[in-house]
Amino acid sequence: MPHFEPHYAGKLLGGLGVADAEAVLDLREANPPQAEASLSDLFERSRFGPRRTVAVRLAPPPEGGGETLFQPVGRQLLEARKRGLVERLQPLPAHDGLGYFVALAGRPEKSEAQ
Repeated sequence: MPHFEPHYAGKLLGGLGVADAEAVLDLREANPPQAEASLSDLFERSRFGPRRTVAVRLAPPPEGGGETLFQPVGRQLLEARKRGLVERLQPLPAHDGLGYFVALAGRPEKSEAQ
């Protein structure tokens, strides 16, 4: 049996989804300001807790097309990743609907030298 790097194995297996997350942030009923505030609160709380994974669920586009929270939420998650609050970020697999699988960095671990 061939061995794959974790990145490619995840792609073959469908990636990490809602069932793999430790928590779910459901933004399917949220408007853009509510979604932004919920994510900001999630990042602030994660700074003081242990590392954990969260599935962020978003509503699909309305019938006939239209805007979703996918891009604005994605931008906010990418900015958090640049700030070191998010370790891993990927879209949810298709069977879980629209959203992201997020691994939060949590509080920095204390070094043994202190």
